[in-house]
Amino acid sequence: MPATPPRVVLVTRRTDYEALLERHGTRGQAAFFLQTRGQQIEALEAVHREIQGALAIIRRAIPEPWRFQQVDRGDLDRFLFEPDDLVVALGQDGLVANVAKYLSGQPVIGVNPLPGQYDGVLVPHAPRDIEELLQLTAAGGMPLERRTMVAAEIDDGQRLLALNEVFIGHESHQSARYLLSVGTVAERQSSSGLIVATGTGATGWARSIHQATRSTLALPAATEAALVFFVREAFPSIATGTGVTEGLLEGDGALQLTAEMNSGGVIFGDGIEADRIELRWGQRVSVQRADTSLNLVTG
Repeated sequence: MPATPPRVVLVTRRTDYEALLERHGTRGQAAFFLQTRGQQIEALEAVHREIQGALAIIRRAIPEPWRFQQVDRGDLDRFLFEPDDLVVALGQDGLVANVAKYLSGQPVIGVNPLPGQYDGVLVPHAPRDIEELLQLTAAGGMPLERRTMVAAEIDDGQRLLALNEVFIGHESHQSARYLLSVGTVAERQSSSGLIVATGTGATGWARSIHQATRSTLALPAATEAALVFFVREAFPSIATGTGVTEGLLEGDGALQLTAEMNSGGVIFGDGIEADRIELRWGQRVSVQRADTSLNLVTG
């Protein structure tokens, strides 16, 4: 019986131009809306054409016998990945983070359609190289960089994965109240929430906090089996402390948190607030290195 041909799953997101058309109905209405605000639609159209051109290159590069599926970022939570899929993410670095938590080891090829606008840390490849990348990856000939991920597990069985970081706190600007435990140290805190970041996330939100607080903590590398946590704006009071506001979680080290919020407590990952877990008083959360990694195609 012949082997099943490889399947390429292309992950994309709507361009700003497409989002405007969906909101306003026609190009003319969208252009008028932008003009009233001193902006021009032509710039968004140019970016849209560049991305569509890259999309066409990728689709032409897929060999005829191979299978192909395109999925929008907004549909990832309803899409079923197969174990042997070759995943291609076309867009900004954040798109790789969006798809990573739905995978179980499948290789990801990040393609940058706009190298003059996107950093390309997780999408380092040019569209013109995709044909060779697909062939080599399918044959096992491309090096894979294993990027550490972070997992937050609730005592009721709910679990959330993230590539960059998880946030735990209150959904609004109110203070989050909780009991934080790291190793043998425990402290009751009131803060703007906390993040637990991977080495990949250490170049983003965690780095911003690290610089703002003038922290001397060494941030983990992208492939390092370690996490870093930062408490945001911990408030000192008669009942809450500020002694445990940052630290490394190496190996299987975990951070434990018990919620002391009757409502509004949330956990979300990689900045996607809509994909969240609600956290109620007394619920316990354990955050540590995930048992799965992102396999990013490099080279």
